[in-house]
Amino acid sequence: MTTYGVYMASDVCQVSVIHEERLEEARAALPETDAVERLSALYKLLGDPHRLRILLALERCELCVCDLAALLGSTPSALSHQLRLLRGAGLVRFRREGKMAFYRPGKGGVSKLLEAGLRALEKEE
Repeated sequence: MTTYGVYMASDVCQVSVIHEERLEEARAALPETDAVERLSALYKLLGDPHRLRILLALERCELCVCDLAALLGSTPSALSHQLRLLRGAGLVRFRREGKMAFYRPGKGGVSKLLEAGLRALEKEE
């Protein structure tokens, strides 16, 4: 344990002490920088309400772009940019059926992440 200067703010430690054992435990638990940056990019994508609504809608059923536009009060061309970003991150997949493009959730655990977020919000209420 290493002690440094003294501080006066009430919401921080009043003395600076480094707990080496805890520091090593926390350091060992941190993912690599690349993984943290990818996670940050994922959260940035999920941080947009329009994209989040798209993902939540697709959790219920596969929808074509026209259905998504009607549901979200948007246009197919306005959705194309958002869907392209979500596809690039692997959060949604699409398939063609004739002239129609249908979207569904991508592979991965984003569904579980969305569910966990909604459950956390319910607990706050």
